[in-house]
Amino acid sequence: MKGIARNLLLVASIVLGFLALSVKAADSGVDGRWDATLTIDKTVIPFRLDISGDGSNLTGTLYNGDEKQTTTSAKLENGSVVLNFDHYLTKITATEKDGKLDGKVEGRFERDQYITEYPLHAERYSRKAISAKNVPSIDGLWEIEYDSPKGEKAWRFVVRQSGPEASASILRIDGDTGALVGTYQDGKFVLSHFDGSRPLVAEVTPTKEGTLEIRLEGAYTPSDKLIGYRPDVARAKGLPEPSNFTTHTTVRDVNERFSFKFPDVDGKLVSSDDPKFRGKVILAIVTGTWCPNCHDEAQYLVQLYPKYHDKGLEIVALDFEEPEQQGTYARERAFVKQYHVPYTYLIAGAPAEMWEKVPQAVNLNTWPATIFIGRDGRVKLIHSGFAAPASGQFNSQLKDEFTSTIEKLLSEPESRATASASQPTGR
Repeated sequence: MKGIARNLLLVASIVLGFLALSVKAADSGVDGRWDATLTIDKTVIPFRLDISGDGSNLTGTLYNGDEKQTTTSAKLENGSVVLNFDHYLTKITATEKDGKLDGKVEGRFERDQYITEYPLHAERYSRKAISAKNVPSIDGLWEIEYDSPKGEKAWRFVVRQSGPEASASILRIDGDTGALVGTYQDGKFVLSHFDGSRPLVAEVTPTKEGTLEIRLEGAYTPSDKLIGYRPDVARAKGLPEPSNFTTHTTVRDVNERFSFKFPDVDGKLVSSDDPKFRGKVILAIVTGTWCPNCHDEAQYLVQLYPKYHDKGLEIVALDFEEPEQQGTYARERAFVKQYHVPYTYLIAGAPAEMWEKVPQAVNLNTWPATIFIGRDGRVKLIHSGFAAPASGQFNSQLKDEFTSTIEKLLSEPESRATASASQPTGR
């Protein structure tokens, strides 16, 4: 009887321990939706943060418009909530007090910076009344005149508006800013974004001339005020058009077979000459897990791959990781796991080695770049950048382009393409 009593006491203590953990999580007050901000160089960037679950099953969620980024791991530790987004190398640590969260965001958000800490503050989400009177319409497509180091002369500014609420994105040749979300207040739209990366706030002021004044603050932002024009106005003024995604990067010799030979994360060498790739249509993705637009593309490719893989499509990521990441590849491993990447992922080198490691491409300067390779091993098209869902119609156009190009290349008979690929290219 004494032995049974001891066992019952042991079981009871274990159960009470689990109950205490759950109670502690519930009592911590972190569960729910938060209006959060992080501060970069005195710039306050609002964002939405959701926390759900308990101490043994906690999840944090950030948002890119309607797209979600969830934690790779999360926990309650010493009274603080710790939210890890390892696929971005971003961590949020905060403590709740009097219905507020205070803490820090750790991440790499500024040029030439390593992991840095930024102040975090959050208050319980509350639906605020927004006046819908006298709200100007900025919905639709705009163009911003801008000379970028990549040779661009203009960017696109894509806006979706519903009364005083708006979601917008600046689309460059390499991709977009993510969804900038906010409202109209005091004569301007205040829009912001943070999904674990690219923290940004934009003040968009409609002018009496029919243009937009756009001021950006946060990470990787131009210091000067930007001016947005409707496309027809930009053409009438003689302003240059934004760069073409399919002609920005070209190939040095259309008759040259595209080749690669790089190790995977475990050190195994993988080559374009391997049977897995021979006679297949290949998408070779120049990418890096430090690049937010590469995260956007990977989530699309994960959906695309199973649709066409059995028909002869292979996807291979040529991943260029920062030197400090090449010891453990922790971010790359988390990236592949978080997005359930089913296609081949190779470590091609450091970003500065891209031009040496991918010499067939001319004017290759975007992250990502998608190289479409036919069954004959030759490059048929290079698409620069990735227009994500935040880019609206341009995301739809990209998907149409990708699928139509893939289907066209797959329609080429394999035997004919394979025979062509075996012929000498004059190299």
